[in-house]
Amino acid sequence: MDDDAITRRISDAIAGDDTDAFPPGMSEPSLRALAGAGYTHLSQLTGATAKELLALHGMGPKGIRILGEALAAAGLSFAGADGREARGRS
Repeated sequence: MDDDAITRRISDAIAGDDTDAFPPGMSEPSLRALAGAGYTHLSQLTGATAKELLALHGMGPKGIRILGEALAAAGLSFAGADGREARGRS
């Protein structure tokens, strides 16, 4: 993903213009950390554990909380949540 695409995804997330975008309230450093790790959509986070994401430079506990809440609202969860690998829509 090129820098322009990353910038657009961050802008969409901040503006709330994308239903699979990262939720409002995420800091720019945390959004850059996600984009730098290749995560461009909220639903992609079901393949990562909260611990893995927290290890990204720029991601903090608040970002993990916000992402976890957004995933739960969409019927999803981080990998390993509830003792399962990942949970999708059932």
